[in-house]
Amino acid sequence: MEEQSRSRRKSFTTDRARELRDGENHAEGLLWLELKDRRLGGHKFVRQFPVGPYFADFLCRKQKLVVELDGSQHADSAHDARRDSFMNGMGYSIIRFWSHEVLSQTTQVADTILAALDGRLIEKTIAFDLRFFPAETKVNP
Repeated sequence: MEEQSRSRRKSFTTDRARELRDGENHAEGLLWLELKDRRLGGHKFVRQFPVGPYFADFLCRKQKLVVELDGSQHADSAHDARRDSFMNGMGYSIIRFWSHEVLSQTTQVADTILAALDGRLIEKTIAFDLRFFPAETKVNP
């Protein structure tokens, strides 16, 4: 009898997540050092985690916060806009940083992520060094 896998994920999803982790860039590796093992305010993060048809670079599942690092190819990306809209609709907040910000200002990036996790960053923010899209909230009539 064939042994059943413990994971509920499809093998393709797991393989794709591994592929993305293996291909991480220097900025992702540096930020992961700040996020792993509950180092940032005791919050648990996972990386390359599937959210619907997309993968979050980093995700705090408990707080429903997605952290994305972008290179210049992401500037004004229609794909990223669709992705963010989908994740927002699923109840996730998204915070995006440029990779070079992580490389040059790691502590400030970590502090900003912590502000989002602690509820100090709550309004939609679009600036040259930060984009934050809070989760869509459903209003009951």
